[in-house]
Amino acid sequence: MAVGRFQVMAVLQAARATELGLPKETAFSWGLNRAIFYAAAKRGFKGAEPSHATGGPGGIRAGAKELATKPYQVGNDFGYSEEKDGKTYFVIGGKPQAGEDFEKQIQARFGNAFPEAWKEALYYVHHFDRSVLLSGNEFFSTVYRPKRDEFATRWTELSSKGSKATIVNAPVRRKRRQRSS
Repeated sequence: MAVGRFQVMAVLQAARATELGLPKETAFSWGLNRAIFYAAAKRGFKGAEPSHATGGPGGIRAGAKELATKPYQVGNDFGYSEEKDGKTYFVIGGKPQAGEDFEKQIQARFGNAFPEAWKEALYYVHHFDRSVLLSGNEFFSTVYRPKRDEFATRWTELSSKGSKATIVNAPVRRKRRQRSS
């Protein structure tokens, strides 16, 4: 099965969240949540109505179900979260994105190659300055957009072959110079 931009966004956003300190399962929830959000934004949020409890950029409600959500910030991006069994899951469309949702919608596209793609995503994201990862706009334009099609192609090939891939060259992490007074 082909790995598309939706899956690339989810994996890179999950890697971003992991790099910023979220636990893996919560990071997977964030990744899927952001991929859904960007896909809906691209289509103009057609058919969605804002909810009082989850209104705003990360909270689109489908149907009449209201969830006990609260705002959650990853860098300067906001989403809405719900606590369940001591774990944080992100909510969009009135539905929390849990581990099994990430597995069905994202990992399934990779087959047995997901661990290798995940490792590659973590490696790639790790090499960006923290300031880039903290900014949703910078993440999109500097991390995701330049490599999205390359990752989609590479990860599709990786998943169809089941072979190891050579890790994509990551950018060099630049240290900021401190000015002397």
